[in-house]
Amino acid sequence: MGADDGRFRSVSKKDKKNKTELTVYESNPSIRRALVVVAHPDDVDFGTAGTIARLTSDGVEVSYCLVTSGDAGGDDSTISNAERAAVREREQRAAAAEVGVHDLTFLGYPDGKVEVTLDLRRDIARVIRSVQPDLVITQSPERNWERIFASHPDHLAAGEAALRAVYPDARNPHAFPELLSFGYQPHRVAQVWLASSASPTMVVDITATFERKIAALSQHESQVGSRDDLEEMVRHWARQSAKVAGLGKGRLAESFRVVTT
Repeated sequence: MGADDGRFRSVSKKDKKNKTELTVYESNPSIRRALVVVAHPDDVDFGTAGTIARLTSDGVEVSYCLVTSGDAGGDDSTISNAERAAVREREQRAAAAEVGVHDLTFLGYPDGKVEVTLDLRRDIARVIRSVQPDLVITQSPERNWERIFASHPDHLAAGEAALRAVYPDARNPHAFPELLSFGYQPHRVAQVWLASSASPTMVVDITATFERKIAALSQHESQVGSRDDLEEMVRHWARQSAKVAGLGKGRLAESFRVVTT
């Protein structure tokens, strides 16, 4: 899809470091359903909750697929991994509701041990075939040296597995034939947006939905409850993304690398 088809608008300012012209997402009526695939609870909210709120406000039906339940999440509690997973699933459901999402799938892989396996590809392909999204949003499989914390090994693995599930697994009737036997018909995803990419090609203006992003993040009490600087930190990131895209003063944005499949 080009920048002149009414769905994106070109921005004259370029990302000088990556030498790419960024576009600003406006609307896309062909996106009716979207699936977000991430490694951990709170990943979607740190990376894309403003965009999700924007999509659901436009009438897009959004679903989440979380590879883990965050059972090894970095808090100071002494509860068991199973108890922590239950807490984080509850927090993620509450966070999702803040941005209009109510369909969540937790695959239950061990936190901190995610690898790009055939089993994971099959499980994500199953969710894609079930949801039948026009758009998949996932984490970049490429390490971002400028934001190393965004390149947690689980993030990289989840993003790579999601891309492999999009192409070729979900669309190929001969991939994982057991899915067909359970009624999961092949589905072709038209587009993928990669979050936390070191070379973004598009931004979504989230100025109007930023407060909903913060509301979603605040639901992750076990992870961010002790942070007094949460909103300031996230606002800074969003300002930087908007600035790189040449948006006006005071605008906030989330950035993505768009992949047409």
